Amino acid sequence: MRMIVFFLVGLLVHVVFFMSIFDIYFTSPLVHGMAPHASPLPAPASRLVLVVADGLRADSLYKPDANGSTRAPYLRNVIEEQGSWGVSHTRVPTESRPGHVALIAGFYEDVSAVAKGWKENPVEFDSVFNESRHTWCWGSPDILPMFAKGATGGHVHTHTYPAEREDFASTDASKLDSWVFDQFKSFLLSARENSSLMSSLRQDQNVFFLHLLGIDTNGHAHRPQSQEYLENVALVDSGVKELVSIMEDFFENDGRTAYVFTSDHGMTDWGSHGAGHPSETLTPLLVWGAGVQAAQRVPEPQNYHDGYLQEWKLEGLRRLDVNQGVLPLQYLNTSDVFKAESVYTNAVQILEQFKVTSCPSVGHFLLNLLAHRLLTESRQAELISKARVLIRLEKYEEAISLCRSLIGHALEGLTYYHTYDRFFLGCSVVLGFTGWTSYVVLVILKTHASLRRPPTHTGLNPSVAVGVALLMGLFLMTQRSPPTYYVYCLLPVPVWYSVIKELGTLTDLVRSYSSLPLCKCLGYFVLVTFGIELLVVSFFHRSMLTIGLALLSLWPLLSGIYTKARVRSVSWVVGCLCLASFPMMPVVGREPNVHMVTCAGILSLFISACYLWSARKRSIPHLTDLCAYVPTSTHSSLQLKQGLPLSNQIISWITLGSSLLVPLLSSTRLFHRLLSIFLTLTATFLLLSTGSEALFPPVLSWLMFVWINIEQEAMLSQGIPGRLELSTIDFSDNIDITKIRQLKLDDIRRSYFFVFFIITAFFGTGNIASINSFDPASVYCFLTVFNPFIMGGLMMWKVMIPFVIVMCTFESIQVTTQLSSRSLFLIVLVISDLMALHFFFLVQDNGSWLDIGTSISHYVIVMSMTIFLMLLSLVTHVLTSRRVSLCRTRKMHFP
Repeated sequence: MRMIVFFLVGLLVHVVFFMSIFDIYFTSPLVHGMAPHASPLPAPASRLVLVVADGLRADSLYKPDANGSTRAPYLRNVIEEQGSWGVSHTRVPTESRPGHVALIAGFYEDVSAVAKGWKENPVEFDSVFNESRHTWCWGSPDILPMFAKGATGGHVHTHTYPAEREDFASTDASKLDSWVFDQFKSFLLSARENSSLMSSLRQDQNVFFLHLLGIDTNGHAHRPQSQEYLENVALVDSGVKELVSIMEDFFENDGRTAYVFTSDHGMTDWGSHGAGHPSETLTPLLVWGAGVQAAQRVPEPQNYHDGYLQEWKLEGLRRLDVNQGVLPLQYLNTSDVFKAESVYTNAVQILEQFKVTSCPSVGHFLLNLLAHRLLTESRQAELISKARVLIRLEKYEEAISLCRSLIGHALEGLTYYHTYDRFFLGCSVVLGFTGWTSYVVLVILKTHASLRRPPTHTGLNPSVAVGVALLMGLFLMTQRSPPTYYVYCLLPVPVWYSVIKELGTLTDLVRSYSSLPLCKCLGYFVLVTFGIELLVVSFFHRSMLTIGLALLSLWPLLSGIYTKARVRSVSWVVGCLCLASFPMMPVVGREPNVHMVTCAGILSLFISACYLWSARKRSIPHLTDLCAYVPTSTHSSLQLKQGLPLSNQIISWITLGSSLLVPLLSSTRLFHRLLSIFLTLTATFLLLSTGSEALFPPVLSWLMFVWINIEQEAMLSQGIPGRLELSTIDFSDNIDITKIRQLKLDDIRRSYFFVFFIITAFFGTGNIASINSFDPASVYCFLTVFNPFIMGGLMMWKVMIPFVIVMCTFESIQVTTQLSSRSLFLIVLVISDLMALHFFFLVQDNGSWLDIGTSISHYVIVMSMTIFLMLLSLVTHVLTSRRVSLCRTRKMHFP
């Protein structure tokens, strides 16, 4: 019962620590309750046509082909003759929803949207569509509904095609874009016969939004350099040309239509997006029509040093890149007074956000006294009045300069108020972290290291802890803090009170230090510290895992096991060195290689056949062989544009569904059950593989089998009594907490090996802490129609399969070493928490957005691993020790 309580408390503590990162770094940037402001001058355009080519890279549009001709002649003509152009720099994550929110709503997406698949609105936000008189949208059902949801007055009208059309195996994904253009033409034709619709179209402040998903779909399926992708770009170009012609004819060339053509994100050469590579963040931006500056010739070199102007043959035309949040006046072809009024309105609106954010409270008041660089309310009013006077005096340049300065200070202030709680919350989390880790160490010493003793009176009265908690609660109340702040700040109080109560255990350890091998303890401490730092650095440089595996391969030689078990030691060295090759392989940008998947299937069959032969079994499973064939067949069918074969899809889903059931039907003998788990999980992994990563589970499983065997030799060399023969061990018979032994220093090494192999299991398959390392082609054996939840779930299961293999091995080692699972797991918990605390200090909120996102994701991964291992340990216990009988057989007795 105490173990269950400890497990639940530990799970709760880690969930709190995990959630704290979202309150510290992932809070919503949105501000509500501002008074709206609008420019008093009439807009130069009555309507806006916004065309977003999803997944279009800047170079795919701007760069001429090998013959020097453009693949988008109409848009090229717009650049050279009609409008302004530039590069729009998107932010991480370069996904469709955050990209469209940035384009249409004007802010960077709240990260909490990722929990809803980038589809639902985690918080309500305003957008250009909501502020328009009418908005008509055509495109993907994944994008359009989020802007219609919550729009007041029902004036946002969406027209979407069925989600089933978003098929990566489609013979021609450009049909998605053709559908949008056809629907737009039909809409304008129907308006000629609908007086009510015609009346609405003739009004001002209307928006027409065309979302084109074909380029993105073809990029995922065929890569951005493919003929399908480039032909889709040409189709979009001709579609835009026809669209403009129809619009101008419909509105009788009144010159009141503005056009914007851009993209939400780019795409890597290997057909993925989500991270911060330039191919993902650089997107085209073309603007022309009413109120827009025409093409500008520039004889002198422009101030861009990225080399793109020369590569795109556009060095003679002015390039205007945009910074989000600030009105790009260079794009406007309007009067100076209109530009000044527009920037003035922009500044006033941002200052309204600043006023709402800087609500009075005790904490804000004290911090405002220190923040001398921020604008006081009186200073804001003074500068706004000065800008208005400058506009009246027709000193437009000075007014624009002053307003831009105001915008800069206001944005600085918004950032300040948005982040001012971080240091305070960070200190609270670190206190809780160190307190919890200290308590776990004391529990290990007290319960599993022959240092048992009743709690001693420390002189600390419980009322002291209660008083501290009350003072902290009172302070948070004066701060008007949200409820989660109370959890983060009050949690360290009971944790540290529990630590102080157990200090007598530490005193016993100090008193008995003379009976412990001090040099060996210090050596282990140095090794563990070095090992933890090695794991931390491996998150930034995967090659460190290769170094670590090379060092682990020397363990039998350094420990003396090699002289007693040469074959097992050589197998360990070979297994470590083979596994060490995987972190050196490229993470992304790999072309599919189904022949490697087939080789992995053959290798898996060979490993299982070797075991079955050694165990004198005559039957060899054929499931892995079948699952090695299915990816080859699926890849061939998709290459021929024949779609996903139904038979392959059925086999894939049946294999996936049975992967956790089939092992429960096998014997609970140690190697019998492990072999069954290995074969079923490897079969599923093969179906989710596209190349060399398919070889990872067989190599990892081989090393895990060797690890179990060599730990037996380690126990023999240490003289641990009660050593069991592996061939006689049964999972269902040996899970007995009454037959446990005390911890030894070598158990720290076993726990570290486990954590090291868990990290290797994650990185070895090529899944780094980056969105674009997950190839959508991995799930094509299961489905090709876009579904973020199912695809994400399948990719996560692919990542978890090596985890399960390592976890089952660790469960086996707990049984074979006759050590309580609790004791080993507590050591693992301390190692993981020390890594998580290290990454907590490495989280940064400055530098590039890729650096910020990567630093946060490292912390999230380690914290998720700790929670995940707690839950996975229960799953693997069931997977190894339980057996399911489909039918009961009655015993027959014969004379």
